[in-house]
Amino acid sequence: MSIYTTPLQFGYFLSLLLFLVFFFRSYYREMMSDRLLAFLMLIFALELQDYTFGFSGINVLWEQLSGFPRGVALLFGPIMFFYLKAQVNLDWRFEAKDYWHFAPWAIGFTVNLLIFLLGPESVMAWQESSIYYYLGFPALLVRWLSYGYYFYHSLRLYDSYRKWIDQSFSDIESISLSWFRNFIYLMLFWISFRELMRVLDYFLDLSFYQDWWWNLALVAVSVYVGLSGMTQKEAPNLAYTTKESENSEPSFGLSEKYLAELEEVDCLLDKVMEEERLFLQSQLNLKDLAKQLRRPSALLSAAINLKKECNFNDYINSLRIKEFLSLAQEEGSGSYTLLSLAFDCGFNSKATFNRAFKKEKGLSPREFLNTIKEAPRQSL
Repeated sequence: MSIYTTPLQFGYFLSLLLFLVFFFRSYYREMMSDRLLAFLMLIFALELQDYTFGFSGINVLWEQLSGFPRGVALLFGPIMFFYLKAQVNLDWRFEAKDYWHFAPWAIGFTVNLLIFLLGPESVMAWQESSIYYYLGFPALLVRWLSYGYYFYHSLRLYDSYRKWIDQSFSDIESISLSWFRNFIYLMLFWISFRELMRVLDYFLDLSFYQDWWWNLALVAVSVYVGLSGMTQKEAPNLAYTTKESENSEPSFGLSEKYLAELEEVDCLLDKVMEEERLFLQSQLNLKDLAKQLRRPSALLSAAINLKKECNFNDYINSLRIKEFLSLAQEEGSGSYTLLSLAFDCGFNSKATFNRAFKKEKGLSPREFLNTIKEAPRQSL
């Protein structure tokens, strides 16, 4: 064991363990996202495998398995993208067209596997051929294009998803997937760092000890992704599609009939909120509220956007904050904590309550209440 070997072994075996955990959990929970996260962890393990084995003195990969196709770089992008799709839509499943995303990896794997099966002499001849040499740059270019394409589309999907949940849910803390956004940026850093090390290695002929650092960075990434994926809360009834996001946006150049419908929905919404106080339900979302009003979700969303001049999330939170301030100023409210009052008003986490309150009032709940208490004294 050494400073070079131990971290890689830890990351390698942890990734394999989490692969098994997520894979079996995917069948227990019947969630495609868990299965795809399992394969992400397997990819991390395979990326760490060469250096982990090398620093451990295990040479089977370069002796008995020399030439066997072990590259998984072209799998990372598609699986990352499809994992996000499965996270934001629990009903999502692979369609026939989706498997084409794995074609570049499948072609490379098949060609190298056939050469490997021909025997060691064929492998050596192939690796020493001019064709193998000249294919190096196109292969590198394809890998970079794959990273760029899937990172771009993953960030785009994440951005549209965040806009959609703001329009559709009153509490977004458990479904925000902020850790996945962090993961994407972390992976961008790691891949950039690895490619930089490979360029330096090409020009400076770095030793394995000097080239070890990008593997250590991957260990950190695998630990973060594995533990974040393990501890994230399950979000039931989540079914986001890009079409839903488009439909939630109000259209302009509105007809008089449509404006009248918006006005009618706005009045109905005010009446229901005042009489039934639905905002006190912590899991209230746009779809459920639309069913309660017996109106289309898109029409309700447009009414909130145009009449309330905010999205669904901000609208519901503003009603909860108003209720909170009413309760906090009642006699005897001092015997309750601010957080317990917030929970009574429909908030279900301290972070969500504090963030929503500061967004609307510009101060923390306690600071705002203190200013209210001090105002009468100043008037005297």
